[in-house]
Amino acid sequence: MRSLHFPHAGPLLLGVLFATGCQDVATTGYAAAAEAYQSAEPVVALPNKTGSFKFGVLGDFGTGALAQYQLAGQMAKLHERFKYEIVVTVGDNLYGSERPQDFQKKFEIPYKPLLDAGVKFYGALGNHDAREQQHYKLFNMNGKLYYTFNPKQDVRFFVLESTYPTPEQIQWLEDELKASSSNWKIVMFHHPLYSSGKRHGSDLRLREVLEPLFLKYNVSVVLNGHDHVYERVKPQKGIQYFVVGSGGQLRSGNIDRKSGITAKGFDTDLAFMAAEIIGDEMYFNAISRVGQIVDSGVLTRRKITR
Repeated sequence: MRSLHFPHAGPLLLGVLFATGCQDVATTGYAAAAEAYQSAEPVVALPNKTGSFKFGVLGDFGTGALAQYQLAGQMAKLHERFKYEIVVTVGDNLYGSERPQDFQKKFEIPYKPLLDAGVKFYGALGNHDAREQQHYKLFNMNGKLYYTFNPKQDVRFFVLESTYPTPEQIQWLEDELKASSSNWKIVMFHHPLYSSGKRHGSDLRLREVLEPLFLKYNVSVVLNGHDHVYERVKPQKGIQYFVVGSGGQLRSGNIDRKSGITAKGFDTDLAFMAAEIIGDEMYFNAISRVGQIVDSGVLTRRKITR
């Protein structure tokens, strides 16, 4: 994998627009404050090629706090220039209560510009999420705790419910991976197999079960959350792992720099990830709450030789 450098990259202009009809007093204040948090220079950093598959990654975000709104504003601003089609969430979609007004405050209002633009969110559940979220229409889970979808030819996502990795789910995953002929197999779930987060770190028991399947069936990329940081892990046995648990809750200084597995870590502010697949390559950026690109690069999908 090689890193990319964008000499003209600068902060994105924050431009969150909310429908006044669905704002409460607190979120109105957040929007105003978010505007004050704006920065000056727009940036288009990825290839941004017509016809490519573009998507976002977000995790551990649903706090309803100002910082979440500010990062959501950066996501909306990026979408004005980089038309990603979907956002995949890697769990902990809502913290605390999950009343209808909570879904508004912690999801529908901050991401309203994206939802209005037709961006579809695909949810994975974290340990803080009620299982009933599988029925929430805007998470597109269609009543399933684990599922698969292919938003683009040759790209297939496999979504797991890693809080309760039942034998039935693991068998389902193997069957789906085996049946898929997609060039790009991307697996997303909450608990990371590899993480330098001091709070949680790598889930070794889950790794023991899942990693052999990822290797056998040609998974190229794994997306996780749980640790409230951004981390690109050094490729493990040819697979690229990302921890993107930095969408709303931050554990500042929580990356263990001595773990030896960190390719790039960011734990001083919130961040989301934007990605673009062109042929056998996937470009990616991690973008902070103030619009800085804190990590970028391009990786090549795995190809099993028989």
